[in-house]
Amino acid sequence: MKQSDTYSIGIPGNKWGEEEKKQWLLQQEVKRSYQKEVVAKLEPLKARFDVEQYGELSYDAGTYPLFVVRSRQWDSNKATILVTGGVHGYETSGVQGAIRFLETKAESYSDQFNIIVAPCLSPWGYETINRWNPSAVDPNRSFYEDSPSQESAALMRYIATFQLKLTAHIDLHETTDTDNSEFRPALAARDGSVHNNWNIPDGFYLVGDTENPVDEFQKAIIEVVAQVTHIAPPDGEGKLIGVPLSQEGVVNYATKALGLCIGFSDAAFTTTTEVYPDSPLVDDENCILAQVAAITGGLDFILKRG
Repeated sequence: MKQSDTYSIGIPGNKWGEEEKKQWLLQQEVKRSYQKEVVAKLEPLKARFDVEQYGELSYDAGTYPLFVVRSRQWDSNKATILVTGGVHGYETSGVQGAIRFLETKAESYSDQFNIIVAPCLSPWGYETINRWNPSAVDPNRSFYEDSPSQESAALMRYIATFQLKLTAHIDLHETTDTDNSEFRPALAARDGSVHNNWNIPDGFYLVGDTENPVDEFQKAIIEVVAQVTHIAPPDGEGKLIGVPLSQEGVVNYATKALGLCIGFSDAAFTTTTEVYPDSPLVDDENCILAQVAAITGGLDFILKRG
């Protein structure tokens, strides 16, 4: 189905200028606290992990420190894995799932892996429940050189300091009903174009990389997550979010070309999780546990293959 050709800001068919972006920003409101719901949860982790500030976002809307949590038993001979959450700040279980992994599971993997977790790349987006940053830029389309997104650029700079090849990068996301009701209509308005909505998948799925699909890795994650929550079935055309299935619960995107988070890291194993928090079959806790299961399922697969 096609979305409405009108949006509350701008003229249909015309790209937004600075005035329209200002109008959009004025409509955004803080709905929750990054400090209380994210940063405060990192404080107890300092007893077991290294918690490091890797950057700070600076906007007229405010400044936001950015944090990573790292395992302490760092060893250049071990495989290094990166977990990212909150690239889209509104996707709650991505942020909380990354933190829950640290609270409950990460330490048990630290003998085998160097672990880097960036739980919330987009704090302003988290607080205002937004896909974009205050400049109306989508961080998860901005992982490339000279990025227009402070959020994306900060993480890329930090990871580059390690001068190593990542073994795995798992990026935690959600697909929500507001993708069709708000965010895709806003995108069409901003770009002066028309976007086709897709049916929102009812369940968990993964987005792999068309250039490096690592099918067995994706399959292993799906099998583990299926023990926690339901896997999204394809629509009537055999697709998820408008893309043909590569296997049960998995579609592949051109991650580098699209500037997606998992595309910048050049890891051997990459995936983007997608939880559906609006399903009547789940609750907030189930969504968080599904994200944790995706991480552990991926790490267990890597360990088993040697």
